[in-house]
Amino acid sequence: MTNLASRLLVAAVGLPLVLGFTWLGGWWLFVLAAAAGLVALHEYYAMIRPLRPIAIAGHLGLLLTLLAAQAGGFPWIVGGLATTFALAFLLKGVAETRQSATVSVGGTVLGVAWIGLGLVSILLLRDLGEHGRLAAFTLLLCVFANETFAFAVGKLVGRHKLAPRISPGKTWEGFVAGTLATIFVAFVALYDQRDEFLSIGEAVLLGAAIAAAAPLGDLFESMLKRDMGVKDSGRALAGHGGVLDRIDSLLFASIASFYVVLAFTT
Repeated sequence: MTNLASRLLVAAVGLPLVLGFTWLGGWWLFVLAAAAGLVALHEYYAMIRPLRPIAIAGHLGLLLTLLAAQAGGFPWIVGGLATTFALAFLLKGVAETRQSATVSVGGTVLGVAWIGLGLVSILLLRDLGEHGRLAAFTLLLCVFANETFAFAVGKLVGRHKLAPRISPGKTWEGFVAGTLATIFVAFVALYDQRDEFLSIGEAVLLGAAIAAAAPLGDLFESMLKRDMGVKDSGRALAGHGGVLDRIDSLLFASIASFYVVLAFTT
């Protein structure tokens, strides 16, 4: 099976599942986010194993961060992240590893902040009033369109490297195609609600924000993988690599989406 065919197969199975849990929202979406987040964080800690992250502190901190967002809302998120830092500090104090505390604790907290805040933003976006479901659907479809068109066009006609030192496979042609596809999907998804939710101009700006943030999320993970000398974060999703490889773009795009929508609706 080719890489593209494997990607399409995983997307065909995974996308309806994710959309279904997003439709249900609430604790259903929390369960999905927690499961994906714990697997992604496990992959991240495996990737940076030489830095000796305190995995127990990270996994507990991630769960508490997601739980704080779901049960208490935005103000409680900092408490979950602070718990991660405190647990990492305490457990590092009793650990026998000789790794630098700055490196070990920093690597632990980075994973929770990166993965946790991205997933928290999806939960918060889904809970933004009567249009939260539409906003969350738009985010997911936009990221899917961005990755699909960027990958396909980059493979077919890509000639100019976007970031050759970080991710040699990404091209400017793919970036432009992904950007146009993302803006178009945001426009179509939100068009019927242009008078009640986001105007046409705001929908286009939301698409542009997602189109800018999603590749940055991908490049951020690529930078970490290159730094640690690994190709993929895992093999759980065949052609997609690991779960972290699949959601890296979404983690940055969800934060951008949440704040853009929040700015336009408050």
